[in-house]
Parts: sequence; C-alpha cells; structure tokens
Amino acid sequence: MSTLPQKSLTVAALQLPLGLSDEGENIAAVSALVEQAAGQGAQVILPPELFSGPYFCRTEDEALFALARPTTEHPSVIAMQALAATLKVAIPTSFFERDGHHYYNTVAMIDAGGEILGTYRKSHIPDGPGYEEKYYFRPGNDGFKVWDVAGTRIGVGICWDQWYPECARAMALMGAEVLFYPTAIGSEPYDDGLDTSRMWQRAMQGHAVSNCMPVIAANRIGKEGDQSFYGHSFIADEWGDLVCAFGAEETGALTTTINLAVAARHRAGMGFFRDRRPQLYSRLCQDI
Repeated sequence: MSTLPQKSLTVAALQLPLGLSDEGENIAAVSALVEQAAGQGAQVILPPELFSGPYFCRTEDEALFALARPTTEHPSVIAMQALAATLKVAIPTSFFERDGHHYYNTVAMIDAGGEILGTYRKSHIPDGPGYEEKYYFRPGNDGFKVWDVAGTRIGVGICWDQWYPECARAMALMGAEVLFYPTAIGSEPYDDGLDTSRMWQRAMQGHAVSNCMPVIAANRIGKEGDQSFYGHSFIADEWGDLVCAFGAEETGALTTTINLAVAARHRAGMGFFRDRRPQLYSRLCQDI
C-alpha cells in the first residue's frame, strides 16, 4: 500500500463577549485571542461575526449605517491585516461593509502576509425579532467563495448561511477542503424558551458529514440588550464529530490540527461527490 501524503492545517475558533460600545476595545479583545491562537500554532484563525461591536441588528435604526466602511477602511480589517502580517496567520475577518450606496455583511479573507485575497458577502440574510438584518444588509451579489490559504482551499460562509446545505455543498464543489462560519446567534426574543444552540451545531455537523470535511464555527457570548448569545463555538472533523467545543460562557481560542490527507481519503471513499445526480436537482434552482 502506498504511503498516504501528509497534509495538515491548524485552525482556531475564537469565542468572547463583544457587547462593549467602544469599537477599539472589542477589536483589541479579538486581537488578544488571535495572538493566543497564533501562539498555539494556528494557521487560520476565525473570529466571530461583526466582532467590532455589539450585534446592532437587534433593532432598526438608520443612524447605525454609519458603522459601515469600505473594506480597506474598516478598523476590523485594518487591525487584522496588521496582526496577520506580524503573526503570519490567515484571518477571515467579518465586518459591516459600505460600497457606494450599498451595505453588506462581509468577510475579508486576509492571508498570512496581511493581504486581502478577496471578500465574500453574506448570501442568506435573516429577518426576524432580534435579527433584523434585511434592514441593514443587501444580499451578497458575487456568489460563494473559496480561497487558497496555507496550502489549503477553504470556504467561508457567514452565520445564517450555515443553515443552508446548498452553501456548504457549493463551496465543496469549488474545491473547499475546510468550511468556516463566523457567527452571531443567541436567544430568540419572541420565545424565551427556544434554545437553538443544539440545532445550530447539528446543522453544521451535517455539512461536515455530507461533504466529508471539517467545519469550524465561531460565535460570541454574553448578554446584549434582551439577547443572550450562546457561544458553543466548535471544530468538527470530517465525520461531524466535535473535536473541541466551548459551552455558553467560555472566552478563549479553540485550536486543533486537522489531518487533511486523511479527510481527503475518507471523502473519496464515501463517494458523496461520485454519486451526485445534478441532472435531477433542477427543482433546487426554481424560486417557486
């Protein structure tokens, strides 16, 4: 039997409270965890969604559009570029983007040299009590994205994207070997008894299983207004099993090394991509 090629990637998911009104303090808190994760050997480090401040989409307020900036001018992007270049790590960076008169929920893919490889604009935009994102964000208009980082092709979805198997499968078909999801999710204001944290994890664990590739999710924690963000950030392997996970209160960096060669072998062996029948899936593209 031939020797299996060795290929690995060390990844980290960050979890912390981000309810401070001072943008600089939130970014500094994330920066400290990026440094911690880099010290643990992480090559790709995932902060939570919209980490520069409180989750502002809880209410509709036109004054909050002032939080948006063009990609290269956003404080989160600038800070993570500097850290990435110094620490030689890649950081998918979530921020509120302004592009002319348009506003997006966006990730800038920053590589280990501090360069922006490109951006991904959130495709699925939720709208409900406490998550009124359609007021602020235009749906992404440039499709799903994958990037070559640290010798690995990675895909990044944003929060609500993580509930859609089509998003994960599209990135996998584009060659992704690992999927990342920055997130801001917690309690549902209309139902204090509903805890979606288990469903949230299971949905992404399902993406790991059906695409046979690891999934990394980073969420915030803490109480902001009448919402409590439930954390439960995790890293799952290609079988969907949790390699490491936080609960609802821990602040820190989950860090682990993924054996991509083994995942690729399992992915080939399972035959999920071999046995696809895209000619039968036309119903999925009909908006009726």
